[in-house]
Amino acid sequence: MAKQKFANPFRPGAGHTPPYLAGRGSETAEFTRLLGQGVILENLILTGLRGVGKTVLLDTFKPIAMKSGWLWVGTDLSEATSLSEERIAIRLMSDLASLTVHLPIQLQGERFVGFQKTTEHTRLDYTFLEKLFRSTPGLIADKLKHVLEFVSNGVRSLNLRGIVFAYDEAQNMADHATRNEYPLSLMLDCFQSIQRKEIPFMVVLAGLPTLFPKLVEARTFSERMFRVVFLDRLSVEDSREAIQRPIDNANCPVKLLVDPIVEASGGYPYFIQFICREAYDSYLQQIEAGVAKPSVFIDEILRKLDSDFFAGRWARATDRQRELMYVIAKTEHASSEFTLQEVSQASKKWAARPFSPSQISQMFVKLSEAGLVYKNRHGKYSFAVPLLEEFIRRHAEKTF
Repeated sequence: MAKQKFANPFRPGAGHTPPYLAGRGSETAEFTRLLGQGVILENLILTGLRGVGKTVLLDTFKPIAMKSGWLWVGTDLSEATSLSEERIAIRLMSDLASLTVHLPIQLQGERFVGFQKTTEHTRLDYTFLEKLFRSTPGLIADKLKHVLEFVSNGVRSLNLRGIVFAYDEAQNMADHATRNEYPLSLMLDCFQSIQRKEIPFMVVLAGLPTLFPKLVEARTFSERMFRVVFLDRLSVEDSREAIQRPIDNANCPVKLLVDPIVEASGGYPYFIQFICREAYDSYLQQIEAGVAKPSVFIDEILRKLDSDFFAGRWARATDRQRELMYVIAKTEHASSEFTLQEVSQASKKWAARPFSPSQISQMFVKLSEAGLVYKNRHGKYSFAVPLLEEFIRRHAEKTF
C-alpha cells in the first residue's frame, strides 16, 4: 500500500481559515455578549493591521450568530460599492434579498373582488425589494429605511432574534462631498434610525485601523454606536498554540522548533502560517530530493516573506518617502506609535536631510493613501503594515 503523502496543514492567504484559531477567546466572548442585546445599543467593529486575522474571526462569528437565532448577511465592501448613495442601498438590498428569498416569509395583502376577499403571497426577492424601494417617496435614505422596516416585519413573524449585517474591508467606504454623494453617512444614518425603532438589525464591520476614525468623521454619533475591538498580535503562548496544535493534529513527520518561529512572526497569525508552511515545504522537498541532512533556516524564509509580502508595498513609496520610513524604523516606538515631533527629531540623526514636522505631516498623507501609515484616534501615527519596521531595517540599512 502506497504511503499517503503528508498534507501541509498551514494556510497563509487572504482570509484563509487556519488549522487552529488561537487566542481570540475574549473577542468571541464580546461578540456573543452583543448578540444578547434586547435592543441594539452597540454594534461591532473588528479592526487591526493586515495579517491579524480579522476576516477569519469574522467568518467564525457567523455560525455563533446563527446558533443564537440570528440571520447573517454580508460580503466584502469594495470602493465601487460606496461611489454613490444608491450603490450602497443596492448593496444592502441585494444582500438582504439573497437571504429573504429563501425564508418562509409570506406577506398577506388584501384586496376585494366583488364581495370576495383574496390573499396574495409574495416572495421577498430582489425584484420585490427594488420595486418597493423605487415606489417609496423621499430621499434614498427614506427609501432604504422603508425597505429595512418592511423586511423586519417579515423576520419578526419567524420568531428570530434579528439580522446581522456583516461587512469586511469596510475601510473602503467613503463619502464624496465633491460629488454630493454620502453613502457612508447614509448607511450609518439608516441603521441608527432602524435601531432607535428597536428593530434588531446589528452591524458588524471589519477593516483596517483607518475605519473607525472615518466613521466618526462621517457621523460623530458613531463613537456611541460602535464597540471597537482591536485585534493585536498573538501572545507568545497563543502563538505557540497556533504552531503546535496543527503539527500535533496532522501528525506532521517533522517537528518544528517553535520559539524561533514565534519570534520571527512577531505573533502575527499570517506570518505564523507563512513561515510554518514554507518550513515544511522546504524540509519535505529536500527529503524527496535525497538531501542527506535537510535543514531549514528562518533567514531564508524571511527573504521569501520580504519578496512576497513587503516588497510590493515598499515599491509604492518614493525615495524620499522611503528615507522617512527608515527614520521611523530607527525610532524607539516604531513598532507601536510615533509622533511628528519624534520623527522630526530622529531625522536629525538618521536622515541626510532632516525632515520638519510640516514636511512629515504632508508626507504622512501620501503614505496613508498608499496604505503604509495611518493616523489613530489619539493623533499619533503607526505603520499600517505589521513588522514593516523590521523589513526596513533589514533592507534599507545600507541605502540610507
